[in-house]
Amino acid sequence: MTDLHAPHDPHVRHDRHDLLRTVSGPLPVCAVRGPVLAHEHLALDLTRGTDPAAVLAERHRPAVTAELAVLREEFGLALVIELTCRGMGRDVRALARIAEASGVAVVAGTGWYHEAFHPPGVATADTGRLAAALTDEIEHGCGTTGIRPGVVGEAGSHGDAPSEPETRTLAAAARAAAATGLSLATHAQLGRGGLAQLELLTAAGLPPHRISIGHQDLLDDPAVHRKVAAAGAYVAFDTVGKERYQSDAVRLRLLLALLEAGHADRVLLSCDVSRHGYLTGEGGGGYGHLFRFFLPRLRAAGADEELIDGLTRRNPLRFLTGRAPR
Repeated sequence: MTDLHAPHDPHVRHDRHDLLRTVSGPLPVCAVRGPVLAHEHLALDLTRGTDPAAVLAERHRPAVTAELAVLREEFGLALVIELTCRGMGRDVRALARIAEASGVAVVAGTGWYHEAFHPPGVATADTGRLAAALTDEIEHGCGTTGIRPGVVGEAGSHGDAPSEPETRTLAAAARAAAATGLSLATHAQLGRGGLAQLELLTAAGLPPHRISIGHQDLLDDPAVHRKVAAAGAYVAFDTVGKERYQSDAVRLRLLLALLEAGHADRVLLSCDVSRHGYLTGEGGGGYGHLFRFFLPRLRAAGADEELIDGLTRRNPLRFLTGRAPR
């Protein structure tokens, strides 16, 4: 459970690792006592005129809010890391309304998705200018809302190596994250290119323990997962339930392999709800598929509650706060 209005005395000095920056304001880490969804979308628009279902619009807000509220009551859902960034139809005011109505804290993101969704202006801007734009948003808020992002992401690329524009946007995202103390989550399309992303981001000055490489459950390559984790970055198994792309049976096998290799503290879990058809009211698994279906299978495979708490709460909190590994 989460107390969205946990006491915060502005006169008391806090280490940056003690507070999360949510759409409702600063939230002490100690107030997050339930699980965290590490990569979700609550309001977005990826339609581009060709995919009308790739949207979570105003008409879907009641269903989104209701799902989160139920998960808060049923499983103690405490926090959602919402990774809709620039060019993806981000709406931070909607996120604030959803957080208030559901009682689930929400962290908003910033950055740029992969090249197909880059907004005008990115093509002609150098890395320094792009980094400055993100830093300004992180420090002063998104537009006129005053709502400040609490994570950079999902910063994207779409192949085995980032394209030239993606190289600039990823490097800018890393510079902004390094300058502001935020962590960074990536979009690696179909799980590809994660090692190239990690190399680029660390070369731009961001420590690996503040990086999460996205959609690795779509890549059936345990060796890559081990390399990412061994480097100190997080391996995101964040499309749980998306059977069209990968079966949960394969996800479970890949996750167990990573756990058996000793990397339980480097894993993040989520469902990446990114279109209205994934909502439970429309027949999808919704935001709760992880809790209702995948975690029971993980428990049946031998995971105890200490491990589950690490995967679903301690790991995403450590990632968000940027704490270095022990």
